[in-house]
Amino acid sequence: MFTARTSIRLSARNVRFASSVTKDKFKVVVIGGGSGGLSVANQIYNRFLAADKPLNHGDIVVLDEAEFHHYQPGWTLVGAGLCSKHEFRRPLASLFPPHIAHIKENVATFSPAISSVTTSAGRSITYEALVIAAGLKINWDAIAGLPQALINPASGVSSIYSFDTCDKTWENIDSLQRGNAIFTQPAGVIKCAGAPQKIMWMAWDRYRRSGRGNDVNITFMTGMPSMFSVKKYSEALDALRLERGVGGEFGHNLVAVDVPNRKATFKKVDGTTVDREYSFLHATPPMGPIDFIKNSPVADAAGWVEVNPTTLQHVKPEFSNIFAVGDCSSLPTSKTAAAITSQAPVLTENLFSVMDSGSLGSARYSGYTSCPLLTGYGELMLAEFKYGLEPKETFSGFLGDQTQPRRLFYHLKRDLFPWAYWNLMIGGNWFGPSGVFRPRFAS
Repeated sequence: MFTARTSIRLSARNVRFASSVTKDKFKVVVIGGGSGGLSVANQIYNRFLAADKPLNHGDIVVLDEAEFHHYQPGWTLVGAGLCSKHEFRRPLASLFPPHIAHIKENVATFSPAISSVTTSAGRSITYEALVIAAGLKINWDAIAGLPQALINPASGVSSIYSFDTCDKTWENIDSLQRGNAIFTQPAGVIKCAGAPQKIMWMAWDRYRRSGRGNDVNITFMTGMPSMFSVKKYSEALDALRLERGVGGEFGHNLVAVDVPNRKATFKKVDGTTVDREYSFLHATPPMGPIDFIKNSPVADAAGWVEVNPTTLQHVKPEFSNIFAVGDCSSLPTSKTAAAITSQAPVLTENLFSVMDSGSLGSARYSGYTSCPLLTGYGELMLAEFKYGLEPKETFSGFLGDQTQPRRLFYHLKRDLFPWAYWNLMIGGNWFGPSGVFRPRFAS
């Protein structure tokens, strides 16, 4: 969330290696070159190396056709006018070390009974172990009129949930002199569930600091029943909302945007709809599982990869060589990059144990996740919790209650986390609350 100051050079050697993979059999196949996929691929390689059982170069392959890799938590900072969106993007091919292969194709279908996947180009890839780290799908079309509104520069509608529109968010915030600013959040699962209100608090502070605080009416329209899923943080955020004079309407899902009339339509829990006039609308679209996973044998009824919540191994014994991490998984925790930092070493240890000894290791995931909730320029409330929506705070023992917004926490998001992401996390060397120290698990 801070400016990533360290440039990453595009290595011709790495790109040639990544683009010329011809073999179709691998020890480990990783689906997805996002934060989860890159972290896990490198951690798995490092784990075998640490056990003095090094894998050969190219034994691990990542399948992903994307041209770019994005640090998505940085888009909130872009929307707040703090950074350029290009600071949080790198060519994906430049991020692979020589020992990790890269096939620039997406997966189309799974054949777990024969440990194989088929790519969108029709290529069959077999594996000894499979890691699914494919992320989730953002359903922009689920809100009538939203896709058209986002590409219309005069619509007053934007979203930090896309590289293409996160900078428009800042343009909309900064240009608004008076009127109604509405910030939405859908019911259900989304990535980084605190982000819709992070950008709201930054807008509130921008208007306050620029003398527009009394001229802009801010309302948080959310499909959820409260400000946040964890009671402790929800109560603190609601108190902040009331103190700052921000409106709140709960159980309201955005279903349509009417740009010519500057009207947003919301569906309430009882099925009725209400219209709200907006001058600026920040829209968070609904999200869900990716189609190729949802329609596959590895998915649960909701469409997520069905894994054990503590081991990250697939729940079906016949698919015991399949693991999942991050947003595409069925793990009942908030879908954040912070969650991946704690999931990845657990997955790595258990996958290593299965491949090395044939049995599952002792590593267990607690459900840890974190949401760095920006509450203004220079301040942030650091929410950390685990399964059961129980707080699991890193700093409370010596800094006090983490519901208190602090400048230190702000600089973690603004400066430390982006640097750690590009320089440590995607290389497999960042472990969340443990920092650079890989967690140790009982043998």
